[in-house]
Amino acid sequence: MAITDPSTGRPLPDSAIQRILFVANDVHVYGIPPITSTKGFQASSWTSPTQPTAQQIFTARLRIIETSIEGKIKADIVLEDPKSGDLFAAAPYTGTAAVQQANDSSRFFALRVVGEGGMKATLGIGFEDRSPAFDFGIALGEVRKVLGMEGNTAASSTKAKSDVEKEDKQDFSLKEGQTINIQVGSRGRRAAPAVGAASNTDENAALFSIAPPPGAGKQQNDFPPIAPPSAVENKSAKDFGFDDGEFGEFQ
Repeated sequence: MAITDPSTGRPLPDSAIQRILFVANDVHVYGIPPITSTKGFQASSWTSPTQPTAQQIFTARLRIIETSIEGKIKADIVLEDPKSGDLFAAAPYTGTAAVQQANDSSRFFALRVVGEGGMKATLGIGFEDRSPAFDFGIALGEVRKVLGMEGNTAASSTKAKSDVEKEDKQDFSLKEGQTINIQVGSRGRRAAPAVGAASNTDENAALFSIAPPPGAGKQQNDFPPIAPPSAVENKSAKDFGFDDGEFGEFQ
């Protein structure tokens, strides 16, 4: 059986290889109006019961066909008559703009088809269930990988990683005259870089110092001296303030 080009129906060389990546029956095709804003397509307006802006013109079989000719690969989305298999319309998948999902539904898409002479038109397609619509999106993702359309995403990730590395290498050390606030408990203390003779005498000293917390700076003289051994000889427990009564000792 001769292999034909999915988008034109013309015969292809015997060396051509084709793969069917996706098939769905009963796909509704709509003649939709041109897009009028940057917000994308709204499928609810195509199928509105009272004031539809689109007209259903066909119920088709949809296929995604991958064709390889002498090492060159392309993919086409074709809409065919489900009974005879005759081509109704074809959309060469040359970029992500060829298929755009509706903003308000996961079952509807806008498909940019190309006719004879390069004439282009946008058709709406709708799946009856979410499952084939989901599989359709998965198949398109595989096509993008095969055609190398995922390169832009990889380049963006590389650039983002480079930006993070540059940020990590930035110098966040304190410069001369800068200060930093450090919160100790509920009190804020200001630490400033050492200046004057202290910086000149010791180049290895810290750039800033933190005052000790309250009570940490008391000298040992603030505590009562320890009595020498001679002063405690021949004294009873009562002389030191202990109760020597009935319950004054541990049993």
